[in-house]
Amino acid sequence: MKLRNIVIVLLALLTGVAIYQLSQVNTGRDWAVNEESQTVVSTDYGDLVSLFSDFRAFQQGGPDENVFYTKSGWMVPTNDVSFDFSAAAMVEKFGELRTFQKRLEAIDPSGWPTAQQVDYHLVRSEMNGHEFQHRVLSPWSRDPGFYNDVIAMLSRTAELPLQANEVARLQSKIRSVPGLVEQARANLNDFSLIAVDLATLVVLAIGDTRSSYESLADGLTVHHPELLADVELALAAIDEYEDWIRANEHQMTGSTGVGKEDYNWLLRNVYLFPYSWEDIRTIVELEDNRVITFQRLEEHRNRNAPALRPVQSQAEYKAGIEEAVDHVMGFLRDEEIFTLHDFLVPDDYYDTRLSGKGYLLDDPWPETHDYFFNFSHREAVMENTHELVGHHFDMLRAERDDRVIRGGERPYKISTARDEGLAFALEELLMHAGFLDGRNPHGREIAYEQAAFRTVRALSDIYMHSGDWSLDEATRFCIDNAPHGELLEGSHHLWFELDTTLRGVGHHMLMVMGKVQFMKLMRDRANQLGDDFHLRDFLDEVYASGQIPWSLIRWEMTGYDDEVSQLW
Repeated sequence: MKLRNIVIVLLALLTGVAIYQLSQVNTGRDWAVNEESQTVVSTDYGDLVSLFSDFRAFQQGGPDENVFYTKSGWMVPTNDVSFDFSAAAMVEKFGELRTFQKRLEAIDPSGWPTAQQVDYHLVRSEMNGHEFQHRVLSPWSRDPGFYNDVIAMLSRTAELPLQANEVARLQSKIRSVPGLVEQARANLNDFSLIAVDLATLVVLAIGDTRSSYESLADGLTVHHPELLADVELALAAIDEYEDWIRANEHQMTGSTGVGKEDYNWLLRNVYLFPYSWEDIRTIVELEDNRVITFQRLEEHRNRNAPALRPVQSQAEYKAGIEEAVDHVMGFLRDEEIFTLHDFLVPDDYYDTRLSGKGYLLDDPWPETHDYFFNFSHREAVMENTHELVGHHFDMLRAERDDRVIRGGERPYKISTARDEGLAFALEELLMHAGFLDGRNPHGREIAYEQAAFRTVRALSDIYMHSGDWSLDEATRFCIDNAPHGELLEGSHHLWFELDTTLRGVGHHMLMVMGKVQFMKLMRDRANQLGDDFHLRDFLDEVYASGQIPWSLIRWEMTGYDDEVSQLW
């Protein structure tokens, strides 16, 4: 009995020392002891900010690292090419994540203002997103496309010619490609974990990656020929990787999609959705019914209107986009849709956002066009509203947002419902606000045609991840149900979008659901304010909230916690 008493006393002393040491680390802050778990609990918002900064540095590989997001949402540092995606390295990283999650659990935000509690949820969702990558997706051991994403990123560089330090940097990146392919072959060693659909998609994507290296070689021939030998070795490694995938894809027997249980966990804990897989399926199906019905009604209404004339040349296409941008900017200004700050201008929109999306407006007229081109070459207003107002302006706002936790786009697709959902919503909702008035009425049909292609992609997302559909079945569904679906047969656009949503779980569901959530928020806020509701004030509030999940924006703007209360 005496020995037992001594042990108890020693344990009590050690616990007291630990609590004392933790309290000294944060001298002057409000710390307390949780009586149930005997863990130290902070109630200081500053501790959350510090924790988040540490966690971001951990994810990014260092406080000053630039990062690239793979399609799954994983952060890859771009300043350091000494990649290590081995099983041992990933186990170690997962273990470090647990220490961050425990630090978060030791913070009690219940007494904070709503805005600070929102930030707590953002940190929690980001840690959960990192967990989902490890626990469910494990793309470094299950997805051959993960390595292709990184290899493709390594070919990106500043405009040629490069400065001396940039040349060395580019050479270092290119030279890392063969080693990355070796890692892929070593880490993707359990074919029973890999879905053959992912092998199909990466073979298609490797073609794009190879083209990017060939284009790089063309530029280097003129400006930096000393790097050409390195590019040739990288291309040989890329070909070797494709051959290896093709030789082994018959052994890849993993499941397509993550399954309903993990999909639901992701919805609740990462995307902060108060909905289940079943809820979302119903909502998206109803939205698909609506947009197809409205499209057909518009076709009937406009049956006697003159047809829209498609553009016939690159010069005409460029002029149409410029006219659409001018029209949209004038509409935003004249109708006071939201506060048009001085920095919200389309000055570099063509050279950044559009060129990054593949719109090389000064290139020769292509023989074949992207699927969406078949809409925008007749009426360019909706697509450029999406890209300019929805995304480019978001980027300009994010560049000026210095909030440590709120600022900028979030990893793991946490901000996708807000970012893509709002950009998508603006295409139709600004039409109802009048931005197509006075233009050819057939443009209204195009707004719904574009919307319908989003809903069929969202349904493909939902059913591939539940395991009900294979990639082939999702592809056939899109071709059979999208407006002008015959144009999707064998198209680059369709496999690229299905790759996006199969590997970035929920991507297209988030786009459609984000639009639905935005409309719910608008309804709630309008009902709450009555005659005091004004569209400009409402959208200004939305944008001020940052690129965060709609459930958090709704809680902060309305005070309604019915959604957030379901997420704990």
